Amino acid sequence: MESLEIAQLAARVIEDRLGKDIVIKDLSALTVICDYFVITSAPTRLQTRDIARSLEEELGKRGLINKRIQGHREGSWILMDYGVVVIHIFLQAERDFYDLEGL
Repeated sequence: MESLEIAQLAARVIEDRLGKDIVIKDLSALTVICDYFVITSAPTRLQTRDIARSLEEELGKRGLINKRIQGHREGSWILMDYGVVVIHIFLQAERDFYDLEGL
């Protein structure tokens, strides 16, 4: 799968799990670290964890390996690294504070 297809698939999974304000941010011209950020928020830690579990399951079915996951235990900001796509799942207050879209 191409990196944009991975980002779009992640966005669909997030939407199915009721993630809020889903953004796919193209970083390919800015960095070699990854091509896209997928950013979303959820109202509770339970929901951020549920979104992360669903992503891992659905992307895994397509052979995509999560290289690293951080923040799952706390649930306020979960980062999932799929190499060319990095997914950020925030509680709304954390998303507002870190403002990744504004970088």
